[in-house]
Amino acid sequence: MENKSALLIMDMQGPMVDGLANKEEFLQKIQLTIDAARANNIPVIYVVVGFRPTMPEFNPRCKGLRALRDTGTADALVNPIPVLPLTETDVVVTRRRLSAFPGSDLEILLRAKNIDHLVLSGISTSGVVLSTVREAVDKDYTLTVLSDLCADRDEEVHRVLTEKVFPRRADVLSSTEWLSTLHSAE
Repeated sequence: MENKSALLIMDMQGPMVDGLANKEEFLQKIQLTIDAARANNIPVIYVVVGFRPTMPEFNPRCKGLRALRDTGTADALVNPIPVLPLTETDVVVTRRRLSAFPGSDLEILLRAKNIDHLVLSGISTSGVVLSTVREAVDKDYTLTVLSDLCADRDEEVHRVLTEKVFPRRADVLSSTEWLSTLHSAE
């Protein structure tokens, strides 16, 4: 039985992308991957982190949310918009916690489209990508992580996750390798 895939583009939004050293190159590479997914009828799902204007989701015990609030980044996450152009077939899912699943309608969308294989990209590797990998494994999804389309402030953490941790749970490929699998399937 063949897997039905979706490409998840996680946290490609202003505050996260602006922190990338190689921003333009990274965005070009991810846009090529998105274009190829669309050309192969693979749904593209943008996952953004966002909050309501008064941040009722904020819990002071949550260190990550405290850090967003304290750095002023949280204000930029009210009504978040991906930095990449959307098409009418793309879906935007708003997450309120580290993983793409809790508090969002991601799982409902995946079930509605009978998707059982997630292709993951995102900022940051140690945040949304790691948390989504762990939860998706528990939900029995097949996973591919696009290592060069994930980024983290700490290069060593990114390396350890993509070379040692993720391969235990997912196929870890470069975007070029994944694109070649699309072409070989044609």
